[in-house]
Amino acid sequence: MNHEYYMKEALRLAETTLKEGEFPVGAILVFKNEIVATGSRKGTAGDFANEVDHAEITALRNLAGRKEFNEINRQEMTLYCTMEPCLMCFGAILLSGIGKIVYAYEDVMGGGTGCEIEHLSPLYRHCSVEIIPGILRKESLAVFKAYFSNPSNSYWKGSLLADYTLTR
Repeated sequence: MNHEYYMKEALRLAETTLKEGEFPVGAILVFKNEIVATGSRKGTAGDFANEVDHAEITALRNLAGRKEFNEINRQEMTLYCTMEPCLMCFGAILLSGIGKIVYAYEDVMGGGTGCEIEHLSPLYRHCSVEIIPGILRKESLAVFKAYFSNPSNSYWKGSLLADYTLTR
């Protein structure tokens, strides 16, 4: 599978989200070299951040709406995301049975993929996922730098993630 090709598609979603003033995370789900669902981060542009509508969750929700994918082996699916999934998204990905996560930029503040599955609660211990970090990291970093450099974007402004991103 061409990881860079699909990550570029996720980056396009992130760039669109950035133009909308939202936190620039894009996610796509791929099955047998076909993009079957997409998602982008929503709910960060206002005064009160919506902490549920993450790109990965939206992509999983969009996949669930496609009946033709209810009976497939989701271990054959790959999720591409411009930022490392958080704990909430990582848990949802595990429970959804997605076989591979490919992400561009590490989330030093809230990334969840470093969790050792065998130390999680019993519900998650049967899950397995391959994780591939750093695909088109530089390109994703540029998008997040653009976000944190814009004074009108307040989501996570002054946070560990913002400081880390702006010093790379």
